[in-house]
Amino acid sequence: MNIHTAIRKGELILKENKIKTATLDSQILMSKAINEEKKFIILNCKNEISTENLDYYYDLVNQRSNGKPIAYLLKKKNFWKNEFVVDKNVLIPRPDTETLVEQVLELTKNKNKLSLLDVGIGSGCILLSILMERKNFYGTGIDICKKSLEICRINSKKLGLNKRLKLIKSNIDNFHYGKYDLIVSNPPYIKKYDLKCLDKDVVGFEPKHALDGGVEGLSEIRKVINRSSELIKKKGFLILEIGLDQRNCVKRLLQNKGFYIKKIVKDLANHDRCIVGIKI
Repeated sequence: MNIHTAIRKGELILKENKIKTATLDSQILMSKAINEEKKFIILNCKNEISTENLDYYYDLVNQRSNGKPIAYLLKKKNFWKNEFVVDKNVLIPRPDTETLVEQVLELTKNKNKLSLLDVGIGSGCILLSILMERKNFYGTGIDICKKSLEICRINSKKLGLNKRLKLIKSNIDNFHYGKYDLIVSNPPYIKKYDLKCLDKDVVGFEPKHALDGGVEGLSEIRKVINRSSELIKKKGFLILEIGLDQRNCVKRLLQNKGFYIKKIVKDLANHDRCIVGIKI
């Protein structure tokens, strides 16, 4: 069987299973199966595929048909300016989360040697992206999941940042290490009862602990704000990703813990996505 025919068959399987991006996904999975760039499969679509590669391709297609995200099948995801290793233990980086990176870079463009903390670091995409842009900043990342920290460590070494990053297994409630100029976090903020409404790609595969924000969606955000009020230096920045309907609640939580609300930033879909507080 040649590449073109296999891709068409894979596309049909994905469409039958209601995968919205069936055409693109079938091409991406073929690239993965034969270990070639997308350009190669376009220019060489009549090339025959080995039985081994074809079996691997259909295995990937079947996994995708069951909802497994492309990022987990490829074991990588692009974010900001770099590629990050990901697996089932970490949340898949999303374009909307780049809003946090943008805000940190804007707020620190004239700063030197800042100490940063990322609460719930996951793959490390937020903090590592910042450290790549700010060569004299130092970061600490905490996460409750040992396997998440292992993925983050792989990414930090890949980007040459392991000497400027300290990783600690801890939840935020029990974290008492250091004082920070800036704290950033993309905490779980989905309401517990809304989890079942998420796409099967998300709820069926991504780690629940990175999504579940409790009954109101605010339980983890509240913890991050409470501890950050003690961990952050005076006039330090706290930058949080929030849900689209959480603006006013999070503002009140921040203000009650001595933060001034500098700004609330919208994402690509014009939803409230990022809130910036300053410790006063």
